Amino acid sequence: MNTQRKIAVVITARPSYSRVKTVLTAIKNHPELELQLIIAASALLERYGSAVNYIEKDGFEIAAKVFNVLEGENLTAAAKTTGIGILELSTVFDNLRPDIVVTVADRFETMATAISASYMNIPLAHIQGGEVTGNIDEKVRHSITKLADYHFVASENAKKRVIQLGENPNMVFNTGCPSIDIAQEVAKNTKLTFNPYEKYGGVGSQPDLSNGYIVVMQHPVTNEYQDSRKHIESTLRAIQKLNKPTLWFWPNVDAGADGTSSGIRSFREKFKMENIHFFKNMEGDDFLNLLNNSLCLIGNSSVGIRECAYLGVPVVNIGSRQNRRDRGGNVVDVDYEEIAIINAVEMLSKENKRITSDVYGGGNAGKNIAKLLKELPLQFHKTITY
Repeated sequence: MNTQRKIAVVITARPSYSRVKTVLTAIKNHPELELQLIIAASALLERYGSAVNYIEKDGFEIAAKVFNVLEGENLTAAAKTTGIGILELSTVFDNLRPDIVVTVADRFETMATAISASYMNIPLAHIQGGEVTGNIDEKVRHSITKLADYHFVASENAKKRVIQLGENPNMVFNTGCPSIDIAQEVAKNTKLTFNPYEKYGGVGSQPDLSNGYIVVMQHPVTNEYQDSRKHIESTLRAIQKLNKPTLWFWPNVDAGADGTSSGIRSFREKFKMENIHFFKNMEGDDFLNLLNNSLCLIGNSSVGIRECAYLGVPVVNIGSRQNRRDRGGNVVDVDYEEIAIINAVEMLSKENKRITSDVYGGGNAGKNIAKLLKELPLQFHKTITY
């Protein structure tokens, strides 16, 4: 008789995979757990880097694929994408009959996972709850916290916040962030271990990286989505004036992504951008290796707050997207202003120092989470603590 617990993990976007890759590996290798991997939303789409290709390349067997993204990249499309996700994931869960469903972080699509599992009385585990950012992601994150039965948080402050939300302290665990597991391995390489142009293609010029380079990853902010083009143009002008070799990554599928993308394309048509090369995606290990050997990261990605804190990579964090999130001493916060971005980069270049932090854990989250998924009692009801 098969006594393995069936653990359904839903990956909905490019960043989510790198966030939980070590969790997937630990579940897959655990003798008493069966991994049911479900890939959905933008993780399946070529225009956002086809994360599914990297997942398959890494040897993970996919139990189901859910195509639910509506084009438009606006608030209506986001809401409808979530609704379609609920419909489709409910069917998938009915077919797979998992013992526990695992959802990751705070992207809008993850609401579909949480709602489907909750209404079907399937125990729900949430990774990276309890954090605050001040935008729509925070609403999603805290909503999933109230729907979830088990909480695998990434920091002590996040743990306190989940408990303050009324969750049972016995079901809240500071496991650390699983992406730090990968960062711990990457930190051992002090040189760039691959040629990004040869391995990942991309578009644009191919500036010489041997004397240092900048990485840019800037996403639209959902509650400021009307200004996404204006925001990205400020960053583009700053990068143009800095005139340093720059590797720029395409934005997530969020409301406002059209404005971000069109801003980049329009800028490329108007100006020669001989110092910039654009990529859609990279494998998580390679991306962190690239960051670890860069001069700094510019933008508003959570990788600057999490992995870069552990690695000590300097970060110029733009705008409100990561507002109030725990950070290390590697981050300089600026507004959407060209001169502020330039000044921050130049300041970091002069200081030329690395400040590391273990605020998001020390590199063993994947195994910690797999162990808990096996040992925790199966429950889909709440113990009221408020």
